[in-house]
Amino acid sequence: MREAAPVASVAEVRAAVDAALQQVTEGQAAIQAAREKLGEAQQSLAAALDGSGNEAVGVAHASLSQADQQLEECLGATLLAVEQAQSYTAAL
Repeated sequence: MREAAPVASVAEVRAAVDAALQQVTEGQAAIQAAREKLGEAQQSLAAALDGSGNEAVGVAHASLSQADQQLEECLGATLLAVEQAQSYTAAL
């Protein structure tokens, strides 16, 4: 027969959630830094290829814009995760 897993105290659960949320905060900072770098890259690309009518240039710009949009969606998802985790621990 299996032994029951020890039950964590409310304080232990809150501490574990807080630690996880700190990791999320670090991830959010990394996402924001990545978005800033993509913006810089897009500006550099635009300056370097100014006036080029090549289709590849348009595709490159569109791809960078899409990457930025997806990172923004990731950031939104992490904000929702934080909100839900905080709601959970507040209810403990």
